[in-house]
Amino acid sequence: MNQDIYYHSYHNRDRLVHIIDGDQGTCEALSVLFRLEGFQTQSSTDEHSFFATIERNPPDVVILNLVIDAYPTQEALLKIKDICIGTPVFMLADTPDVLGAVSAMKSGATDVITKPVDTEQFVRAVKEALRRDVHLGAVQGGRRPIEIRGFNQLTPREREVLQLISNGQSNKEAGRDLGISPRTIEVHRARVMEKLGARNTADLMRIVLTS
Repeated sequence: MNQDIYYHSYHNRDRLVHIIDGDQGTCEALSVLFRLEGFQTQSSTDEHSFFATIERNPPDVVILNLVIDAYPTQEALLKIKDICIGTPVFMLADTPDVLGAVSAMKSGATDVITKPVDTEQFVRAVKEALRRDVHLGAVQGGRRPIEIRGFNQLTPREREVLQLISNGQSNKEAGRDLGISPRTIEVHRARVMEKLGARNTADLMRIVLTS
């Protein structure tokens, strides 16, 4: 099966790309590019409106200009990662900047894309990042924490259910521990799988064990 066909039939559905760049033209051009690929898009031209928006509506992908005024690159990336755990962040560079790119990657950026953008390669890189469930965070104390895309979308109850399932408990056993019915456990389990992008229980366990 062609991977791009499989991607469009499942992964692209309801995926939101948020673009932040001081140049409105860049925001509009990238919005058109990703909408043509089936994505939903939002854009911001300043950091304050960007952070206010993603707190209300966390995106699946962030495209952020390397040159930002209000926040240093590392601070901005850490704040994004704190709000959107596991969300891939692509940095845009107006000009080649090796030191800036290295710093961004250490701070948790998925990749740094230099303008003018190779649109075909950029779209391919975003799709590949969305195929991965697990991403590396910023270097902290010499280590990179593991981030699971979608984990921040889980409710406290869904996290409890995920924990019990990960411990090998059945729906009946988990329901007894939480004081709810096995059917309710099954509903929570289905929502957890959807949010984490797991196609089946084995896939869900792989995501959890990888983390």
